[in-house]
Amino acid sequence: MKGSAERERSFDSAESKTLGMCGNSMRENREIPETSAPDGGAGRSEKAQSRKFDMHVSGKSDGLVVPTKRTNKVGAQGDKGPCALTAEPVEGRRSTKGNAAQQAVVRTQSRGTASSGLCSVRQAASRDRKARFTALLHHVTPELLQESFLELKRQAAPGVDGVTWEEYREGLEERIADLHGRVQRGTYRAKPSKRAWIAKADGGERPLGIAALEDKIVQQALKTILEQIFEVEFLGFSYGFRPGRSPHNALHALWVGLTRRRINWVLDADIRGFFDTINHEWLMKFIEHRVGDRRVQRLIRKWLRAGVSEDGKWTKTRVGTPQGSVISPFLANVFLHYVLDLWVAQWRKQCARGDMIVVRYADDFVMGFQDRTEAERCLQELRGRLEKFGLELHPEKTRRIEFGRYAAERRLERGLGKPETFSFLGFTHYCGKTRKGTFTIKRQSMAKRIRAKLAS
Repeated sequence: MKGSAERERSFDSAESKTLGMCGNSMRENREIPETSAPDGGAGRSEKAQSRKFDMHVSGKSDGLVVPTKRTNKVGAQGDKGPCALTAEPVEGRRSTKGNAAQQAVVRTQSRGTASSGLCSVRQAASRDRKARFTALLHHVTPELLQESFLELKRQAAPGVDGVTWEEYREGLEERIADLHGRVQRGTYRAKPSKRAWIAKADGGERPLGIAALEDKIVQQALKTILEQIFEVEFLGFSYGFRPGRSPHNALHALWVGLTRRRINWVLDADIRGFFDTINHEWLMKFIEHRVGDRRVQRLIRKWLRAGVSEDGKWTKTRVGTPQGSVISPFLANVFLHYVLDLWVAQWRKQCARGDMIVVRYADDFVMGFQDRTEAERCLQELRGRLEKFGLELHPEKTRRIEFGRYAAERRLERGLGKPETFSFLGFTHYCGKTRKGTFTIKRQSMAKRIRAKLAS
């Protein structure tokens, strides 16, 4: 029992179960047998007469480490029966004490109806990883459009149409019915994104695209449908803008990977102007791998080509997706899945001889290596890989540093200072020790963000 617990502690949550390193086995959660029915119990337990029967049947003390987290469900939250089929597993981490897995409360009465069709889409996508879906637009129902409207931010700034969330809610059923009809007939027209600029922590500005309200609704609905297909494709180390995979999950996965694997070198990478340089032709080819419905393809092309409006002047967009639109993060994940994630997973499987970890959140990702030569080789080949698709690593924000359990003493032997630090998701990560003197990874808010906050 002691050896089993130690083996469970060594699990690396920063490694994808889908395509992991050779020799790293993953262990699934142990199933807890249910109580057997007594004679004549017809499937009930011995406490069938109590109002709290079977209350503690599946009870068990919290495990030290849960190897595999709760997986993404096939359908929307609240689905049961065949929709309980599981898909791509997320990374392992410790279990939360006292919180058993529960089904989310249905938000609207139409939730179950709107998600029933999506359940079958995800089931089909899970069964056949090479299937192309040629009929998807009929899933854009009035119920799904209304749900999508309710999921939008109510206080968001209006786009070029000038319509706010509160204004659109007046006569909502008639508006949704009209929008649904235009989408199904093919007469829906995407409006250009309203250009806005937001301040960055380094003093610069970032372009932001604000879509018109009806564009947001249709984008949210289509994103909900396409997620059923591509969520079964995305790998475990991808954490950016995905259901149930928050920045906290990515930070935790990185911490576990750096502390429990033999990582001596870290590659902190950032893609220069990623959202503004996405190649439309490549993006559509990646979408078409799984989506054969030309009407859906046409909708995505409309949003990509809608252009940008700034100070009343319209500008055509040939590359990139407006950062700030509803569907932009999803399209970015699809693009990076085929350009980066699959390549990294294959490289780790075929080329890496030592330990290697990777955690990606949108266009910001961190890779860890046991061997320095492998880190340098991967960085060189990664640059060539991205160039094929019109992307470039940021020369100033991409660094290879010595980092890990033995970095401090090795640098001390060479007469160097403390190990370098790196930033990820707004935190500066550095090598440290616990009160007991054991190695750990510590993090604090980035200094430039603190200064920007104080100056505002």
